Amino acid sequence: GPCTECSCSSGKETDKNTSNTKKKENGDQSFIPKIFFGTRTHKQISQITRELKRTAYSSVPMTILSSRDYTCIHPVVSSSVSNRNEMCVELLEGKHGKSCLYYHGVHKLSEHHALQSAHRIYHAWDIEDLVSLGKKLHACAYFAARELMVGADIVFCPYNYLLDPQIRESMEINLKGQVVILDEAHNIEDCARESVSYSVTESQLRATREELDFMVNNNIRQKDHEPLRAVCCSLT
Repeated sequence: GPCTECSCSSGKETDKNTSNTKKKENGDQSFIPKIFFGTRTHKQISQITRELKRTAYSSVPMTILSSRDYTCIHPVVSSSVSNRNEMCVELLEGKHGKSCLYYHGVHKLSEHHALQSAHRIYHAWDIEDLVSLGKKLHACAYFAARELMVGADIVFCPYNYLLDPQIRESMEINLKGQVVILDEAHNIEDCARESVSYSVTESQLRATREELDFMVNNNIRQKDHEPLRAVCCSLT
């Protein structure tokens, strides 16, 4: 049967639940950790959620953190090959007098899942399910998944969402006191290396060197720009 420790509880109050209620009545907040489940690829998340559906924990509130490449449903932004993040930010900031209709409908998705949970018809889902529902409700799946993280007991995401400090900060992920599970953890070394690596083309290096030449020749912060120019020259 369902366990009594998390959100899939059948509703029967245990001794622990009673003590937690007493703590809240006294003003103390009991802390229930989230489970952050990291995988190497998005495809593996699909496999795990499919298995989760077959268990007694299928009704536990969950979410899947993913990039805009997998979740954006805006017809113009999603069709872009290279700069989806930048185009999304521009729409959110209202540049060029345009905004994102789908972002303003995020609450439709989060409320839909809340309604499912209230009627006990909530079950494990995949990112494709959320995107499909987002298209139906005209709501952004990317930001909806982030909102669902607040009430989720299990959060699925790729490794780098947990290992890369910049992504953790941007996604507002706090791992202190939480449970972290890393599937196929032997791949973490490669992921950590990628997180602190950056790729540039030769043409980008040459363009950068030209800009730095201009800075140095016009006496613009020479002490800062000369070492950078030297690095570009050595790399090219």
